[in-house]
Amino acid sequence: MLCRTTEDVKKLVEERNVSFVQYWFVDVLGFLKSFSITPSELGEGLTDGMGFDGSSIEGFARIEESDMIARPDPTTLQFLPWRSGERPSVRMFCDILNPDGTPYDGDARYVLKRMLKRAADMGYTFYVGPEPEYFYFESSDAPRIIDRAGYFDTRPVDKGGDLRRDTIFALQDMGIQIEYSHHEVAPSQHEIDMRYDEGLKMADKLVTLRTVVKEIARQHGYYATFMPKPIFGENGSGLHCHQSLFKGETNAFYDPKDKYSLSEVGKCYIAGILRHAREITAVLNQWVNSYKRLVPGYEAPVYISWGRRNRSALVRVPMYKPGKEKATRVEFRSPDPACNPYLAFAVMLAAGLRGIEKKYQLSDPIEEDIYAFTPEKRRKMKIQELPGNLYEAVCLVENSELVRDALGDHVFNKFVENKKIEWDRYRIHVTEYEIEKYLPIM
Repeated sequence: MLCRTTEDVKKLVEERNVSFVQYWFVDVLGFLKSFSITPSELGEGLTDGMGFDGSSIEGFARIEESDMIARPDPTTLQFLPWRSGERPSVRMFCDILNPDGTPYDGDARYVLKRMLKRAADMGYTFYVGPEPEYFYFESSDAPRIIDRAGYFDTRPVDKGGDLRRDTIFALQDMGIQIEYSHHEVAPSQHEIDMRYDEGLKMADKLVTLRTVVKEIARQHGYYATFMPKPIFGENGSGLHCHQSLFKGETNAFYDPKDKYSLSEVGKCYIAGILRHAREITAVLNQWVNSYKRLVPGYEAPVYISWGRRNRSALVRVPMYKPGKEKATRVEFRSPDPACNPYLAFAVMLAAGLRGIEKKYQLSDPIEEDIYAFTPEKRRKMKIQELPGNLYEAVCLVENSELVRDALGDHVFNKFVENKKIEWDRYRIHVTEYEIEKYLPIM
């Protein structure tokens, strides 16, 4: 952390001869928005925030109530590695406020803050460690791969190593600790994993990582995408989310006396995730394309179950290692990296907390390959599936009291409205598949 207070920011900006201060925030879909101010405007911009037109931001205000204020969080200040030199630029994440200074209900960051406070009121701190996957392509015009490497491959077949290396250096310069990076299963697919952190900090970090990955790729003459399923017949990109609750320094999910090393809190949390998985899916997988990834056969989970070593299950609890009590965690495997992380973390936490509050009972784990089960066996074992397309997911979320409560009425309504529009546009679109399949025979 470079700064703790507004005075720290002013001092650093002056000492380092900063040229521009970028204010960062996201819209309801998770797309990064930004504007820059000069140091001369920083005094008022730190204390009172800077005004902007919210009616032009997806999911924000209507035109008749468009005045919004972006007030930066001093603790999020970091230098931008691609704007270094004698006159560097910095960025800070912002909280969005109403003109009277109250939190704006349409701010995704505020949505997560609200849910984190709910967890804190129950005595918990929420930690999350996402595993974002993505692709490098020659350009944004078409998914032309840059290598044909596979899982954990290295040089010379992995041609994205230098891009990952420079990306990691840039992220480390911005105070983000990286644990792993490697080539993923699909050609030209990669993964960079950050060390787990508190929920709000991690959401900020994930937005930053997506931006840095794209910027470093651009500097190398390539295009990086977090699109869930850009290549037919290959694995899509996921965002496996490892999560845990702590009480002080104690992992609330760990119980040394349990055969799974899981406490009742941990079991109820998992049960909450499983029970509400279908209704929160639209937030975790918010695009038409997301459901091209969530199909059997490409390592993405579609069946609602949990296990320990079973990677066909929706939720996995990594095996306990002696002396690693703090590492006891839940891995939720369905989200994809094109979600809004603030909203995604909020609804996952809401589902888990609901399980704790209502003392949901956790079913037995399944350690067999669920993809190999017959439909009759899945029905007998009462294994449900995730929604098969965006329309089904939106219908489920629209009727979800849990999601409405987690997101708040404003974000909930704007999100559902946006997704309905996306589905309508998609369903009337005539695809190349239809032309190739039907035009010659009809």
